[in-house]
Amino acid sequence: MATNPPKGDGRRNGAVRDRSQTRTTSGHWVKRDASTGRFMDVKTSDKAPFKGVRKEK
Repeated sequence: MATNPPKGDGRRNGAVRDRSQTRTTSGHWVKRDASTGRFMDVKTSDKAPFKGVRKEK
């Protein structure tokens, strides 16, 4: 898991592990669990990618 000291500064130290993200045909980003391959979450608020999650090629 990523660490966040000091608390409350709004930044993450390190990447989110066992997660990846890819772009859908509509332009939204979808987060995927690397161990099972299941889709977890779709970001519909804006077209920016999830923070700290690696991108698939």
